Amino acid sequence: MTQELLQRLRTAAGQSRSARTVEVFGWIMLAEAPFVLLAPQEVAALLHLPALSEQAANYFRLVGLLLGGLGMLYVVSGRLDARGFVFASMLDRPLVPFIMAALWYHGIVPAPLALFFAVSDTASVSWTFAAWRAERGGRTAD
Repeated sequence: MTQELLQRLRTAAGQSRSARTVEVFGWIMLAEAPFVLLAPQEVAALLHLPALSEQAANYFRLVGLLLGGLGMLYVVSGRLDARGFVFASMLDRPLVPFIMAALWYHGIVPAPLALFFAVSDTASVSWTFAAWRAERGGRTAD
């Protein structure tokens, strides 16, 4: 069983289109994570955030660590064609814009950061949903 899973990680044999979108989203998160982890001040400046205090930079680094962990989860789940995870991600990711709007409204998250997460999650879940529907011939339920 372990050997089969490792082989599927290497080749993505039998991967559905919707699982591929989840994998790609994971690779994007994995690519972002080292920058947030290793260069929090530069990432904050890129997102037009105020300069981070030392403590805030360390919390931002923790976000980078979490981002990398989630990225790995998305990559492996997509690569292994974990259809339950693909479906769960279509329930979770559409909530991000609403959560970001609430966090921005209450002054917890600055607008550029909220907008970044809202747009990236909306675009990625739209791509996953389109691939999922196409796999089912346009049907939304099996």
